[in-house]
Amino acid sequence: MILNHLKASVKTRWQRTLYIMFFAQLMVAVGFSSIFPFLPLYVKDLGATTNLSIEFLAGMVFSAQAFTMMIASPIWGTIADRYGRKLMVERSMFGGAVILLLMAFVRSAEELVILRAIQGLITGSVAAASALVASEAPRERTGYAMGILQVGLGSGVALGPLIGGAIADFFGYSAAFYVTAGLLFLSGVLVFFGVEEKFVPADTLTEGASSFMAQWRHILAAPGVVMTYGMRFMNRLGRMMIFPMLPLFIETLLRDTAHINTFTGLVIGIGAATTTLSSIYLGRLGDRIGHRRIVIAGVVLAALLYLPQSLVMAGWQLLVLQALIGVAMGGIIPGLSALLTRYTQSGEEGAVFGLDNSIQAAARSVAPLIGAGVAMWFGLRAVFIATALFYLVAGLLAAWRLPRSEPPIQVGQES
Repeated sequence: MILNHLKASVKTRWQRTLYIMFFAQLMVAVGFSSIFPFLPLYVKDLGATTNLSIEFLAGMVFSAQAFTMMIASPIWGTIADRYGRKLMVERSMFGGAVILLLMAFVRSAEELVILRAIQGLITGSVAAASALVASEAPRERTGYAMGILQVGLGSGVALGPLIGGAIADFFGYSAAFYVTAGLLFLSGVLVFFGVEEKFVPADTLTEGASSFMAQWRHILAAPGVVMTYGMRFMNRLGRMMIFPMLPLFIETLLRDTAHINTFTGLVIGIGAATTTLSSIYLGRLGDRIGHRRIVIAGVVLAALLYLPQSLVMAGWQLLVLQALIGVAMGGIIPGLSALLTRYTQSGEEGAVFGLDNSIQAAARSVAPLIGAGVAMWFGLRAVFIATALFYLVAGLLAAWRLPRSEPPIQVGQES
């Protein structure tokens, strides 16, 4: 009787944590994605106080944040395994709220770039949320749990640009930062009062992980981990190669360019929406048949869908193909998160997803340069062909190098 009560209590706790993190992830994603559409315009509006060009500073607004996040994420992840994942979620949300609020008061583009760099050092809510949920959910339910988190993230990314753009148009750029800071603060409050973490420090669970480097080596030595990280890098790189070129390509497809921003937002939003809808089903399916199969199928499907995008002649054709790409992403993104959880030991979730976030940040920092280079040398349509070939290679590598059998669920691994 007592044992059954304890089991029911544990089940209730991890599910409550998952649903709270879903809402928190949704609000954070809406907040962060709401400022993306107008950041370059905000840079132009602020102006430069140095000899640096506005174009360079507009690029640095994105690259500086990705670069500093790449450096900081693994460190925060390892600290999470020492002091608690909930604490790291609160750090990213409350810290992000302060930094985003300060962005509303900057006086130059250079000041904005500096704050964006600090943002990369302090935030990282997606990795923190993933580590918290992975540490609480039973390991045989990680696909489902990561799918739920992806729903929150995808829904927020789909809604955020529309909300942020409308606020900026009607109330000014500063108002959008106020809203974003408020959403992050409310998310932090929700986690603070709603999530109960049963935390056990990692050094009592993992031998030889007494330092940052030792723990990272321990994680990377586990079978399948390096290849899974490689797949994460390749997937993020492939997606981000397209995004900077997308508005320019859409401009060539539309007869009426007066609504190009609206249509570009629709294309991005529809992909995020289909990712959201498919991630729960594909996450559950991966729990049953293996996430390796889902990831490989998703990567191959992405390759097959990117290739015809180089041939589209109308905006609606691109819209349909991008929607289908979202379905593939709904299998790849939570599937890779679930594989990382399966391949590594319980108690290492913070470091595992900290490294994961760092790898994705590295991809975000170089992908736009690769996409721009391909477009400059071979044309805009060639970017889709390059991305398709890139995903095809990724699929072959995954089929060759990802372990064919996922580790069994071990006693003591369930939270």
